Amino acid sequence: MARQRRHQDHFGRRAKREGKAARSVFKLEEIDERWQILSAGDTVLDLGCAPGSWLQYAGTKVGLSGHVVGYDLKPLDVSFPAHVEVRQGDAFEITTDALPARLDVLLSDMAPSTMGDHTTDALRSAALVERALALAEKLLKPGGHTVLKVLEGGEVPGIIKAMRSGYTKVELLRPDATRKHSTEMFLIGLGKKA
Repeated sequence: MARQRRHQDHFGRRAKREGKAARSVFKLEEIDERWQILSAGDTVLDLGCAPGSWLQYAGTKVGLSGHVVGYDLKPLDVSFPAHVEVRQGDAFEITTDALPARLDVLLSDMAPSTMGDHTTDALRSAALVERALALAEKLLKPGGHTVLKVLEGGEVPGIIKAMRSGYTKVELLRPDATRKHSTEMFLIGLGKKA
């Protein structure tokens, strides 16, 4: 059976009109406008970077003096400027020595291959968030920020509690560009503690 095409809403049409890889760029843009996550000269890791819209946005925000590294299981077919590097790989297999040693920002738009069972999908999403947080613990500079996609579920309060011990402030947001039927939310860790 052929996969049903999603209806293109105004965020999707706007992304296409503006040459963005996907509508998800507007989620990161809203988060960044609200909390000033990205700055010129930052070093950024983007996990789950396909199809590339977060890389496009982060690359523009950090500018030529910054560096953005994106990882995804899938190859990307979008071209980026020289200060944006795309690598193919599994977040659970990445070794920290293969990554920039001192990150200013860690972004994760990783999502599990959903099974259709909300509990299972939420648990798998939480595991991805925990992996991103483990990498942030090792690589993120004091004062650095994280943005992590997670599916609603029973694990989220525990993740927030754990983040509060490592960050000055933790926020939870469902951006305007999130599809109505989606259970995704974003955890924002502001100001990693030393």
